[in-house]
Amino acid sequence: MKHNPKITIILLAMFLVTQLIGLAVIYANPLKLEQETVNGTVQEVSNPALSWIEPPEPETTQDFTNIFWQILIAFIIAISVLFLLMKFKIEIFLRVWFFVIVVIALFISIVAIEKLLPFVIPFNVAMITALVLALTLTFFKIVRRNIIVHNFTELLVYPGIAVIFVPILNFYTAILLLILISVYDMWAVWHSGVMQKMAKYQIKKLRIFSGFFVPYAGDEKTRKKIKEARLAKKKGKKTKNEKISVNLAILGGGDVIFPLITAGVMMRMFSNTPIGGLLAAILVILGATAGLGYLFFFSEKKKFYPAMPFITTGILLGIFLTWLIYTQILGFSLNIWPFV
Repeated sequence: MKHNPKITIILLAMFLVTQLIGLAVIYANPLKLEQETVNGTVQEVSNPALSWIEPPEPETTQDFTNIFWQILIAFIIAISVLFLLMKFKIEIFLRVWFFVIVVIALFISIVAIEKLLPFVIPFNVAMITALVLALTLTFFKIVRRNIIVHNFTELLVYPGIAVIFVPILNFYTAILLLILISVYDMWAVWHSGVMQKMAKYQIKKLRIFSGFFVPYAGDEKTRKKIKEARLAKKKGKKTKNEKISVNLAILGGGDVIFPLITAGVMMRMFSNTPIGGLLAAILVILGATAGLGYLFFFSEKKKFYPAMPFITTGILLGIFLTWLIYTQILGFSLNIWPFV
């Protein structure tokens, strides 16, 4: 086991909670607002505060395919730019980049949560409140670097990003994306070591990390030192300027967001069935959690592993169970065009 059972369970719990929050955010669809027409009917309109980031609405399989290649090209460009900025050590730009992305993602998730509340908040009040909260949380996450705020905001960042991608992927493009990301993950971890370098650079140089991280004492001796240092600080005593080495359990953001995007696609894909798509999404999430759990429990200490191949395997198992339950057990005839 790579980490002790307590830390492993904490990471798995944060992963699972993020997925469930993500489903709620996707269901709320903060990119749209409900508006009552003159004749009393309710229609969906674009959210003016988020219309600038609203994705296109593909109607045919070819539309989904074209958008997929655009996503892939954008991903390659983003990774290339990130590598260049790391190479030339332009930390200030990277910090601003992270700050802006986190603010936008948090804003989207908070707007979604406001939509799910049992009472209506006036539009302007809701948008201003969401923006203030997003800016405040991002400040304490990136500028003040509070680890509790960091991990808490990660629960909301990935749902905010996922809600943009779910409408522009169908079943096949989502699966293809998972496979390509898994192959890239294996290359980046096992072959080139790029993933380890990126994580190390983010944590040590930028002092920012896109993902969950939990520092913990690896042995009794370290735990004793930490306890003594805390006790001395509490009593106001001066302590030796001694560095205490701790272990760090991390889970990258990509390992969290891609399962969530797939679950969102499955939820939309099976939404026309009599029981809806929630079960399909949950089965995907459970499969992803099982794959990640397998990796955590059977991996070795001080070795690096790509998480996405294990997560993708679990997702594919969840998709198979979804097909089995919906078509073979419940006997539904799936009318899921254009999501395939």
